Amino acid sequence: MSMPNQEASPNLKAFAMLGLVMFFWAGNSIIGRAVHDDIPPFTLAFVRWTCASLLLLPFAARSVWNDRAALLSGWKMVLLLGMIGIATFNGLLYMGLGYTTASNALLLQAAIPALVALFDRIIFGTRPDPRQAAGVAVSILGVVAIVFQGDPYAALRLHFGIGDALVMTAVVAWALYTVLLRLRPVTAPESFVAVTFWVGVVAMAPLAAMEWMQGKHVNWSWGTVGAFAYVSILPSLVSYFIYNWATGKVGPARAGQAITLMPLFGALLSALILGEKLYSYHWIGMALILAGIVVSALALRPKGSAGAKRD
Repeated sequence: MSMPNQEASPNLKAFAMLGLVMFFWAGNSIIGRAVHDDIPPFTLAFVRWTCASLLLLPFAARSVWNDRAALLSGWKMVLLLGMIGIATFNGLLYMGLGYTTASNALLLQAAIPALVALFDRIIFGTRPDPRQAAGVAVSILGVVAIVFQGDPYAALRLHFGIGDALVMTAVVAWALYTVLLRLRPVTAPESFVAVTFWVGVVAMAPLAAMEWMQGKHVNWSWGTVGAFAYVSILPSLVSYFIYNWATGKVGPARAGQAITLMPLFGALLSALILGEKLYSYHWIGMALILAGIVVSALALRPKGSAGAKRD
């Protein structure tokens, strides 16, 4: 009879850690937008993953060597995950932030939970727990409340431009990354993260070089240095370790649902950093997002279920 409580504790802990990740990633989108005139997008991504890789190298080198057999045998999946989760997602996100607002980018990423559930169903045949699906629906309702500012007619005024299309493509890539994480080779966490970071560095290098040859350079200042430091450490090193671990604990669908927290944190950060006002629809949306995540976190499956084994 104590099993549900025993399962709930790590489940809620994973969601709490995912909340921290979403806070860091919300800041990543805001910073990416703030420096888009000073740092070319692929240069930002290249420096981000290069710095993150160098910081991680002393701690991961021995682990990568010890896990070399598993990494080599699963190199195709490692390469795929590195390309879609590190290179494609972040490159397109930063590129899109040059044409659309941070708020739009954060809101578009709220589509990830639905895409994760769709891809999980198509690729692995996973059926969501009804309570989990209800939690996702409640969270998305909260996002909609924030997007439309409590006004249903606001949908008629939405504009979808090239930046939004780039961010939406990045969103599709991240949903695939989340679902396919279950196929990663069995290695130490630092081994997998380090190698996928290296994939990101290699993929971004020629694109960053192309920007430099086109005369696009970094406008150096303490602000750009701080931006590089932030994106290299918190949304990269810290967040990818936590996200990969949490996805293994709660499954891709629930981990993907945590993305709905980003509009919430984006609104809070905009208020704190940019001085933007928070209105009643913000608080209503935030309450719905949190309620949906709590419902989903508590929708525990028995350990012996097929879904639990896959996760």
